[in-house]
Amino acid sequence: MTPALYLLPVTLGDTPVETVLPSYNKEVILGIRHFIVEDVRSARRFLKKVDREIDIDALTFYPLNKHTSPEDISGYLKPLIAGQSMGVISEAGCPAVADPGADVVAIAQRKNLKVVPLVGPSSIILSVMGSGFNGQSFAFHGYLPIEPGERAKRLKVLEQRVYSEQQTQLFIETPYRNNKMVEDILQNCRPQTKLCIAANITCEGEYIKTKTVKEWQGKVPDLSKIPCIFLLYK
Repeated sequence: MTPALYLLPVTLGDTPVETVLPSYNKEVILGIRHFIVEDVRSARRFLKKVDREIDIDALTFYPLNKHTSPEDISGYLKPLIAGQSMGVISEAGCPAVADPGADVVAIAQRKNLKVVPLVGPSSIILSVMGSGFNGQSFAFHGYLPIEPGERAKRLKVLEQRVYSEQQTQLFIETPYRNNKMVEDILQNCRPQTKLCIAANITCEGEYIKTKTVKEWQGKVPDLSKIPCIFLLYK
């Protein structure tokens, strides 16, 4: 296996690994002893799902989150510089996409180290595929403002981009605030604007449905406590 920084996608929820990840990913994972991870506990659980026989105690984990300094991140790459492959693991989905993993990838690129992204589930790509919206031009915005006035303004700006640029707009919310997010969308967007709600992607109870804002009125399912991504288009 070529020494590299391997970006290792994980399942989006409690989904069997073999349904969403290629077998090649397992081969790569079993050849790595150093992992840069968003959360050590969830990374250990994921690796055990990949192979129950894996010796977790023989592995080294380097935590990577919003509190990790650039100096620490740069130091994490010493095994790779010495010729040992390393893996990057997010809490869910693809590392370095809406994820602090991008910081370590940027440093690896500056140091001219080999970076290898592996195939796996991305809620952003899967939701665009399932929405029926423009897949040629789309933008992911992460979390919108929490303050009601600022959120309303932001929604209207994103909706305007739908009409002026013909661009699909995507964003997420903390699961316990999903229902409030839908309320705000329905209150602030035009009746004819289309909203796709994509929830529990690749997991049991997967729900991907596209309707106009007017059609969603009074017919929104309970979305509390489940991962969702919201898409707007015309």
